[in-house]
Amino acid sequence: QVQLVESGGGLVQPGGSLRLSCAASGSISSIYYMGWYRQAPGKQRELVASITRDGTTNYADSAKGRFTISRDNAKNTVYLQMNSLKPEDTAVYYCNSKTYALNSWGQGTQVTVSS
Repeated sequence: QVQLVESGGGLVQPGGSLRLSCAASGSISSIYYMGWYRQAPGKQRELVASITRDGTTNYADSAKGRFTISRDNAKNTVYLQMNSLKPEDTAVYYCNSKTYALNSWGQGTQVTVSS
């Protein structure tokens, strides 16, 4: 099993920044993919950014140029640095990990962008 714990959400003004963290524990050696997803009220959950075991990153068009996904292997943690935040970035952000047997989700962290 893989356990994921997100942190770093909160309330921020438009144009501000936040850094989300996702700490992984358990069978982490088998993880080949980690991603950040978000779900706004009344909308489907969508991919924001992902990173694979070999370091390949992928971003949603809405995140390109503003968000950066990174990882610290020593801390078993994946980060999402979010800059130039917009009200439309408001959502619950979820961390996801994939092994060949498991698809795991964290509990989510709320990000609210509002003045």
